[in-house]
Amino acid sequence: MSLPLRIWHPFTNSAMDLPPLQVEKAEGVYLHTRDGRKILDAISSWWVNLHGHANPRIAAAIAEQARKLEHVILAGFTHDAAEELAERLKKWLAPELNHLFFSDDGSTAVEVALKMAVQHFSNQQRAEKREIAALEHGYHGDTAGAMSVSDDSPFTEPFRSMRYPAHRVHSAYCYRCPVGLKRETCHIECAEQLESLLTERSEKIAAVIVEPLLQGAGGMIVHPAEFLQRVRALCTKHDVLLIADEVLTGFGRTGKMFACDLAGVVPDLMCLSKGITGGFLPMGVTLCTDRVQAAFHSENRRHTFYHGHSYTGNALACAAANASLQIFDDEPVFDCIATIARIHSERLSQLRELHQVGETRQIGTVGAMELRAEDAGYLSAMRPKLYQFFLEREVLLRPLGNVVYVLPPYVITPDELHRVYDVIVEAMQTLL
Repeated sequence: MSLPLRIWHPFTNSAMDLPPLQVEKAEGVYLHTRDGRKILDAISSWWVNLHGHANPRIAAAIAEQARKLEHVILAGFTHDAAEELAERLKKWLAPELNHLFFSDDGSTAVEVALKMAVQHFSNQQRAEKREIAALEHGYHGDTAGAMSVSDDSPFTEPFRSMRYPAHRVHSAYCYRCPVGLKRETCHIECAEQLESLLTERSEKIAAVIVEPLLQGAGGMIVHPAEFLQRVRALCTKHDVLLIADEVLTGFGRTGKMFACDLAGVVPDLMCLSKGITGGFLPMGVTLCTDRVQAAFHSENRRHTFYHGHSYTGNALACAAANASLQIFDDEPVFDCIATIARIHSERLSQLRELHQVGETRQIGTVGAMELRAEDAGYLSAMRPKLYQFFLEREVLLRPLGNVVYVLPPYVITPDELHRVYDVIVEAMQTLL
């Protein structure tokens, strides 16, 4: 008798982890499981869901599009849903970002940006500018190029031989300041390492890639706006392209549509994914300026950007993204975002007083607390205990090691969000 085909679930170890929960339906912020549980999704299902599960407007848009066109090759063709999405995004983007390249997800959006940056200079007979600089604690995805510019971590350790070299410089991790200063009196000295690198190797470096203002998987590390502004200025000074990985931070997560807006910064390339479709379908987008794209506009066929994905510009994903952006136009989404931010601020200020909490961090709809731990990091023994405790109380929170964060869909009510924090407080008092 043949064995059943088993799903290999991400981030699970069959020898240690609980069996997966069977979700039969979802609505708003709740996941309904086969065993009758109603679990509050406080992390937006890995940061993708914006307007609530099974949002009827997005579901209807996908169904309508499916009856008309499900997908077509985007090489030499286009379709209404893709053209509409380009116009809708234009409303929210800095005018300098006026070229759009579709791909499949966040990792591929990053891969596209890295390849564009390197080929941009290669097409200009400056092939020596091919190195990439990235930040400590950064995470940009699980494909080979995205892993290469991510920091060393349990995510990347088994694949060292597959990663190409990248320069890594200080992040603005204020709680664990890399230069031993305090934010209240510092002058963003953590950026000086990047300044030294670019001064020394700008003739070799094509781009600097950052998660603007918020490093997600690295521990929900919130950066001062001045740090991103300094990085932008250094890239401009040294003729190096700035890549903003807004895969997590885009579409309102930080309080503005894009994190770069908070700092008044325009990158040369921007990567989007996750929330772009409201959490319904995978899609990646890489945006760039005229300056970047101009290097590919040539009669020399070797200057073509030979990169593409079978599902590039998928019509169903475009329809979902268009419906999601229409919700931003029609409904008080940013009022909901402001309410979430206010409650984060209130509850985190209370949690800060607990002896188990080393630091609290917040930006927009993202609230986080770093717990004191001797084994700080993603593999902290705290994580499985906390995760199981939260699930037993029917709240989905997935700590990043000793960092507990809350990142809910925008439709969460104040009472529901307070319930999440009540469960966190209970965990602090019970487990730690």
